[in-house]
Amino acid sequence: MNTLQKLVQRNKAGEKNGIYSVCSAHPLVIEAALKQALNDQSLLLIEATSNQVDQFGGYTGMKPVDFKEFVLQLAATVQFPAENLILGGDHLGPNRWQNLAADEAMDKADDLIAAYVEAGFTKIHLDCSMSCADDPVPLCDDIVAQRAARLAGIAEKTAVKAFGSSDLVYVIGTEVPVPGGAAEELEELEVTSPEAAHKTINCHKQAFEKAGVGACWPRVIGLVVQPGVEFDHTGIIDFKPEKAQKLSEVVNDYDNLIFEAHSTDYQTDGAYKALVEGHFAILKVGPALTFAMREALYNLADVEEQIIAKAHCSNFKDIIEEQMCAAPGYWEKYYQGSESQQRFARSYSFSDRIRYYWPEQSIQNAQDKLFTNLSRTGISLPLLNQYLPIQFKGVREGAVQADPKSLVLDSIQEVLRSYASACQQSKG
Repeated sequence: MNTLQKLVQRNKAGEKNGIYSVCSAHPLVIEAALKQALNDQSLLLIEATSNQVDQFGGYTGMKPVDFKEFVLQLAATVQFPAENLILGGDHLGPNRWQNLAADEAMDKADDLIAAYVEAGFTKIHLDCSMSCADDPVPLCDDIVAQRAARLAGIAEKTAVKAFGSSDLVYVIGTEVPVPGGAAEELEELEVTSPEAAHKTINCHKQAFEKAGVGACWPRVIGLVVQPGVEFDHTGIIDFKPEKAQKLSEVVNDYDNLIFEAHSTDYQTDGAYKALVEGHFAILKVGPALTFAMREALYNLADVEEQIIAKAHCSNFKDIIEEQMCAAPGYWEKYYQGSESQQRFARSYSFSDRIRYYWPEQSIQNAQDKLFTNLSRTGISLPLLNQYLPIQFKGVREGAVQADPKSLVLDSIQEVLRSYASACQQSKG
């Protein structure tokens, strides 16, 4: 039985356990996640999204095999045991090719799935919920399920060919939140109805059997639904357990299934625990991690401005703003309003579109200079307390080093500690 299948069975048996899924390709985020899981002596689930990593390189320039090697190298650097690492593919389907006709988009999705499985990814989120250029809007459950079953068939054949057998686990679902958070302001969300959840499960089960992949149905471990959590640019919709209670009970009717909760970024500690207790046992997190990283880096840039002459500063924040304005493709459709509102959103929006710009060489060079400047001068305790008070406490207690990289890593880990606490609760 796959490691994640065992985790699912424990949750369904009444243990208040779960696992968080780190959806990021940034090396500092990955390193922080590895260090946190090492501290917790826990499994670590890291997922690449179809936007970040695909057979052509995605926006990171990495194919699935490149991403795997990248993560394994970082794991080796921090001495994280590879056997405790689980790699997953998120939103795998025609997402990247919605502008194409469905036949062409699905052909590319076939190749995407095959590339992920060949590289050794073992958790596959089958997401065919989006309409392609010649599709109706929205797609019905039957079409989504048929396309997901098709991709499952590709995955199973690829695994058998590459490894002799398949122990892949799958996540399905048609009510899939937009990757990276909502593009518009939200006031409330409608929780997925139990009837809709049952329909989605049954449609997929029938489609799997019809496609000849019914044998892998026991390895479908997760269903993506809307439990009532989301965030937009400046707001967060909090989880309300009472509104999702009937939905939570749906998985009691299926031996192999729990829920996977997307867009859980920025929820409270109590919300994470309540989600896990409600069988939302896989908690996806991404933008909140790069948001915390950006926040720490901006705070360090403010420290730099206090102690380094302007002529020798990294100008870190200015260079990021210049890059985002020079290449607005990743944010201009999402950030509306006046020029000042857009400028605010580019840096501070919870949806964190800035995360697409970190690989830019000029930004990397500025970050390197920022770290070099502060490593040379050191950061005085008053400034550390002013700009990074949580890390100040960690430094004073001897738990965190006072160098720039360690401070950023701990800022990211602060987010992960909340998830880890919720996922490692004791038996109820």
